[in-house]
Amino acid sequence: MSSTSCTQLLQTLIAHRTTNPGGDEAALCAFLAERMDSLGADSVDYEEATRACDEPGAYMFARFGQPRWLVNVHVDTVPVNAGWTRDPFRGEIDGDRLYGLGSADTKGAAAALLTAIEKVKPKDLAVLLSGDEEAGSHVLSEFLAGGRHHGLEYAIVCEPTKRRAGVRHRGIGGYRAELRGRGGHSSQADHMAKPVVTLARVAVGLDELGRDYLQRGPQDMKGLCMNVAMLEGGVAFNVIPEHTSLSWSVRPPPGWDETEFHDRQQRAIQAIDPNIELSTRLSHSPFATRDPQPFRDMLGGHATDFGPLQFWTEAAMLSAAGIDAVVIGPGNIEQAHAADEYVALADLDWATDMFEHVIARLNDASA
Repeated sequence: MSSTSCTQLLQTLIAHRTTNPGGDEAALCAFLAERMDSLGADSVDYEEATRACDEPGAYMFARFGQPRWLVNVHVDTVPVNAGWTRDPFRGEIDGDRLYGLGSADTKGAAAALLTAIEKVKPKDLAVLLSGDEEAGSHVLSEFLAGGRHHGLEYAIVCEPTKRRAGVRHRGIGGYRAELRGRGGHSSQADHMAKPVVTLARVAVGLDELGRDYLQRGPQDMKGLCMNVAMLEGGVAFNVIPEHTSLSWSVRPPPGWDETEFHDRQQRAIQAIDPNIELSTRLSHSPFATRDPQPFRDMLGGHATDFGPLQFWTEAAMLSAAGIDAVVIGPGNIEQAHAADEYVALADLDWATDMFEHVIARLNDASA
C-alpha cells in the first residue's frame, strides 16, 4: 500500500472532529469499526462509553485470530489551540509535512496501522482504537472493566515519540485543598480566620515536601515535579472570603512509595489546619516496561532506542491490567497540542513499515 493511501486516510481521520471536549469520537470509532470489518477482522466490537467530560465517547476493538499482542491508538484530540494558520481539520500537505489536528497525536499512527493491515492481513493481532485519552481515560477504563483484554500479554501504545520506544514514564496526580469559613468585612480580619493565608501556608509546605523528594527516584527521573498551580478565592480586596481552594499536581517516577507520600502530604496539611478538606482530582500511576526484550525482538531496528518518556500515557493502565507495554509512534511530542500540529510524511512511511514488520513477525510465529 502506497504512502498516498496512508496520507489520504489520515486526512479522513483528521476531518472527523474528535476534540475532547466537544467532538464526536463515537462517529469516528463507528467509521473505524466498519473499516476494520472490511479488512477481515474475526471480530469487531464498537462500544460507546462516557468521557470524563460526561460527553459520549467510544472505542473500537478488533481481533484477528487469537492474539497475544495489542496495538492501541487513541482517536481523540485536544481542542484547537490558539495560533493556527491553517484549517486544523483539513489535513493539508505542505512540503514534507501533513498538518492537521491530531496528525501527530495520534491519528497518524492510526492511519499507518490501518494501511499496514490493508497490505498484510494479521493472523493474530488485537487493535484497540479508543477515545478520552486527552481528558481522563474513562473510555480505556471501561474497556478494561469489560474484560475484553483477557488473553493479551503485550501492547504497543502509540504516541508521538519521535520513533523512540518509551519504556518508562512518570505518573500524574492532581489534588485540591479547600477551606470554608464565615467570611465577612475586612475590618474584622484581625479577629477572623484567614483562609487565603492558611492555604498559602499549605502551598509553601507542599513546595518544601516536593524539595524533599528532589534526590529520590531513578537517575533520569528524580523528584516529584511538585507543581503548586492555583490559589483561588475571594471577591474583593476588602472582603474576607468564605471559600478558598488550592490546587497542585505531582508527577511521580516509577517505583515511588505512593502510600508514604500521601501520608506525609496529609499530615503536613492537617498540621496547618485540621479543617482543610483534601481531595484527589486525578490519579494515574507511573509506568515501566517489565521486560523490554520481547519488544526489542518484535520491533527490530524500527525503534531508534529504548528509553524514558517525559509525558504520561495509557500504557500505565494497560500495564496495571497485566499487559506489558512500550510506547512508540510517528511524530514528535513537541508538535502535540501545538498550533499548526503536523507529522512528517517520512514518519508515516516509517510507522507503516513498522506495523507491517510487526504483523509479519506475528504471522510467522503463527505459521
